[in-house]
Amino acid sequence: MMNIRELKTIAEMEQIQELEQKVWDMEPIPTHQTLTAVKNGGIIVGAFDGVDLVGFSYGFPGFENGKSYLCSHMLGIDENYRSQGIGEKLKLAQREMAIAKGFHIMKWTYDPLETRNASLNLTKLNGICNTYFEDCYGKMQNKFNQGLPSDRFEVHWHLTSPYVIEKQQPQIEVVKALNTISLNEDRLPVFIASPEQELNKPAYSIAVPKDFQSLKAQSQILAIDWRLQTRKIFQRLFKAGYAAVRLQSYETHNDYLFVKTETLEFGGE
Repeated sequence: MMNIRELKTIAEMEQIQELEQKVWDMEPIPTHQTLTAVKNGGIIVGAFDGVDLVGFSYGFPGFENGKSYLCSHMLGIDENYRSQGIGEKLKLAQREMAIAKGFHIMKWTYDPLETRNASLNLTKLNGICNTYFEDCYGKMQNKFNQGLPSDRFEVHWHLTSPYVIEKQQPQIEVVKALNTISLNEDRLPVFIASPEQELNKPAYSIAVPKDFQSLKAQSQILAIDWRLQTRKIFQRLFKAGYAAVRLQSYETHNDYLFVKTETLEFGGE
C-alpha cells in the first residue's frame, strides 16, 4: 500500500535528489535549498512503497499582487510507478497541507504538449490555465525537454473554490475546433490550422498529439512545428479571455477544451 506523507528531514531531501536524477537525468536541487524551503512555508510530499521513495511533489511560497500562493515546482514519479494515480494522490495531499498553511491558490507549470500532465492538471484536479510562457526555462538539456523551446502553461489551482471542491464541470454545449490533425507518409501527426476566425464562441478545442515524446523522437522538425503552431493559437485564446479546462482523449489524438474564464466559479479568492 502506498504511503503518502510530508517530507521534512535532510535524509528525505537526499532521497528526493536520487529520484530527481532517476526521473530527469539532471543535477538535482541542493538539499540546503529544499530543506530551507520546507522550513519557510514550503511543502514537499512523498509517495513511498515501503521504504522506497517513488514519487514527490515539491512546492514553495510565491507572492504576486499582494497575495501569497504555493508554487508547486516539481512533480516526479519513478518510471516503474507511473499511470497508477500516484501523481493525483500527491497533489491532493499537497492541497490539504497548503490549505492548512493558509494558501488558497497553487500554481505550477507544465509543457502543454505533454498530455499525460494535462489530463492530471485539468481533467482530474480541476486546475485551469490561461497563462502561457514562451521558452519559460530557456534551453533545457534533460531527456524530456532537449531540443525544443521550453514553452509552458501555468496552471492555477483554486484550492478552496467551488470549481475545485465540487469538481464542477465546465458548461460546454457546442465546441468549435481551431485545428485538425492529418498523418504524413510516416503516420506521424501533422498540425493543420483552421482558417483564422474571430474568437467569440462559448468553447473551442485544439487537437494535439497523444504521445509528444514519441513524435519528437521520430521527427524533431514536426515536434518544433507543433510547438510553434500551438504556441500561436494558445496565446490567441488566452488573450481573448479563454482558459484551458479539460483534456479529452481519443484513439488518435487528444483535444484541449477552452471556455471563457469568467464562466468558471472561483468565489472571492
